[in-house]
Parts: sequence; structure tokens; C-alpha cells
Amino acid sequence: MSMSRSFRSDFVDPQRGPLLTVRFGLALLFVVLGIAWIAYYYVGVRPDPNAFPAPKPGGPGFMGDLAKWNYLIGFGLVMVGLFVAAHPDTPLGRNRGVVVTMLSCFIIGLLWICTYYVLTGQHLDKVPVFNDLAQYNLLVGIGFMAVGFSYATRWE
Repeated sequence: MSMSRSFRSDFVDPQRGPLLTVRFGLALLFVVLGIAWIAYYYVGVRPDPNAFPAPKPGGPGFMGDLAKWNYLIGFGLVMVGLFVAAHPDTPLGRNRGVVVTMLSCFIIGLLWICTYYVLTGQHLDKVPVFNDLAQYNLLVGIGFMAVGFSYATRWE
């Protein structure tokens, strides 16, 4: 058995399909871009609301102008990436990957909402991202659950 045949067989299983596909790479790219967008906005662009006088937003001007819409863009990219990965061409869209990702999305959504409710009041202002989103944290949790339902439709 040659080295190239052994290497190729690790990434293509005739019964399960290929591990790396263009769709899966695109899904990973969307998820990583979404997380990076949120992190960059929160750390580099968003002005500190506790500073007095309030500083001007940093980073690219368009991101500062978008304000909290940056969270919609970031979480939207994450959700779209997960939704794209629900296709049977990807490892997450077939066999055990469907169940694992479905349950993970449900649990993340539930934990996101529970964390928001537990921290509402005096502790919410100390948790990054949660402090900016306020009531929109519920939409983030429900969004993760909606993606979980998209995986539930693929479950066999």
C-alpha cells in the first residue's frame, strides 16, 4: 500500500463519504468568521460604556457605525455556518454527526438562555458579550435551538 493511498483513505471512507468537502470548509469558514467578527468588535471596536467621557469607537469606521448590528452579523455567520454544515455532504450532516451537533446546539441554546436569566441583574454587566446584548441574548439562544432543529430534520 502506497503512502498516498493510505493518506487518501483516511479522508475518504466509502461508507461514510469524504471528511473534507468544499461545503464543510465553507461552513467552518462561516463559523470562524462569525466568532472572529464578534470578538474583534467587542475587543477592538466597541467603546467601553463605563469610560467617562465615552471614547469614540475604534477600528474600521463601518464597524463602529454598525454598533450592535455587529452581533447580528457575527452570530448570523455562526448560525449560517452551522446550517450549511447540516447537509449530508459534511461529516456533521450524516450519521452520528447529526445527533451530536443537534444536541450540542440545543444544549448551547439552553445554556445561553439560562446563563442570561441567572446573571440578569447585578452580574450581567461583568460578562462579555452578554452585557451588550441584554434581551437579545434570548434570540441568540433561540437561534442555536433553531439550528438544532435544522439538524433534527436530517436525523434518520
